[in-house]
Amino acid sequence: MGMDRKIEKKFFTPKRIAMMIGALVFIGFSVYVIAFMDIRSTLNVDRDRITIGEVREDTFQEFVQQTGTVQPIQTIYLDAIEGGVVQQVFLDSGTMVEEGDTILTLTNSGLQLQVMQQTSGLYDQINNVRNSRLNLEQNTLRLREQLANANAERQILEAQYEREKTLRDQNLIAEQVFHQTKQNYEYQKTRYEITYESFIKDSVQAITQMQQLNDSEQRMFENLDAVQRILENLVVTAPISGQLSTIELNQGQSISSGERIGQVDILDDYKVRVAIDEFHLSRIVPGLYGTFSFGGEEHELMISKVYPVINNGQFEVDMEFVNESPDNLRRGQTLRIRLQLGESANALLLPRGGFYQTTGGNWIFVLSPDEDRAVRREIRLGRQNPEYFEIISGLEPGEKVITSSYDTFGNNEVLVLE
Repeated sequence: MGMDRKIEKKFFTPKRIAMMIGALVFIGFSVYVIAFMDIRSTLNVDRDRITIGEVREDTFQEFVQQTGTVQPIQTIYLDAIEGGVVQQVFLDSGTMVEEGDTILTLTNSGLQLQVMQQTSGLYDQINNVRNSRLNLEQNTLRLREQLANANAERQILEAQYEREKTLRDQNLIAEQVFHQTKQNYEYQKTRYEITYESFIKDSVQAITQMQQLNDSEQRMFENLDAVQRILENLVVTAPISGQLSTIELNQGQSISSGERIGQVDILDDYKVRVAIDEFHLSRIVPGLYGTFSFGGEEHELMISKVYPVINNGQFEVDMEFVNESPDNLRRGQTLRIRLQLGESANALLLPRGGFYQTTGGNWIFVLSPDEDRAVRREIRLGRQNPEYFEIISGLEPGEKVITSSYDTFGNNEVLVLE
C-alpha cells in the first residue's frame, strides 16, 4: 500500500499577485498626488475684473490729504470798545480803507455824563494837590524866615557880647549888665541852632513830599487824558490799511460794548487755515511742508502756527506760502493740500487698494512669473500714505500682486486667471 504525499500550496498565487500590484499602484498614485499635485482650494477669476499692481523700490513720503481754506495773511478785528447808538456810517463793507479812516461814530449820553463827572473829580484832586504844594512851599519860606531872624538876633547879641566883654575886662561896665548880655546871647545862639536843625529836617521832608505831590499830579493828568480819550472810543477807525468787512450797520442801531462789528483784512498776501484729525496732533509741528496744485502749477506751503485746541475731533494749523502766492487766489477758497508728516526715505512700495479691507495687510495674492495664477502669501506692512503701503517683509521688487478687493475670493488660496 503506497504512502500519501503532502501537497504544498503556492505563496504567489494569481490572486495575491493581483492584490500586490493593486496596492503598489495605489501607493504610487498617492505619492504622486502628494508630491506633484496642487490640492489647495482654487478659484477661477476673470483677469479683466481685478487690478494688478507691481511692487517697486522708490522714495516713500508719509503724508495726509487735507482741505484748507484761504485766508488773508493778517486780519484785525473791529470790536466796539464802548457801546452806543450808531450816529453816522462813513464807510460800507467791502471798501478798501487806509489806516485811521473813520468807519462810523457812536453816541452815548450816559457815557458822556460819566466822563464829565470823572473829569470834574480829577480837576478837584489836581487843585487839592496844587494847594498842598503851595502850603508846603509857604511853610518852607516861613521856616527860612524864622532861621534868618534867629541868625540876625544871634549876630547882634554876639557883637554886643564881645564889646561888653572887653569893657568888663577893663571894669568899665557892671558885672550884672555883662551877665545879662551873656545870657541873652547864649539863648539866641541855642535858639538859632534849634531853628537851623528844624529847618534842615523840614527841608528834607519837603523835598520828598514835593516829589510825591508832583508824581500824584502827573498821574492825575494821565488819568484825565485817559478819561477824555474814552469818548474817542465812540469813533471807530481803521486800525490798518486793507479791505473792510462789517456787519449790517444803520443809523440809530444799538451797538453793545465788546460787540464785534467787523474786520480789516490785509490782502497783500494769504495764508491757508487747515483742519487736521486729532490723531496726527503729536506729529504736527511748525516747519512741516505741504503742496497743492493750482492753475496747473505745484505750490508749496509751510506750517507757521499750530492751534492745539481740539474741536469736533480736529485741530487747526496756519500754513504760509514758501514763495509768492498764486494769482487769482481768493479769500474763502478751498485747497486740497498734500501735507507731509516726515522726511522722505527709500522703501519697498505697494500700491494701495481694496485688498486691505479684507486682509488687514497680513497677506496678499502674488502672481506667478507667467501671470496665469495668483497664490496667497503672508506679508507685513509698515507706514502708509494715501497712495502706497511700505512693505516690511514678504514681497520682492518686481513682483506683481492683486490690489483690488478680495470680497468675492472667499477662502481660496489659489486664483486661476482667465
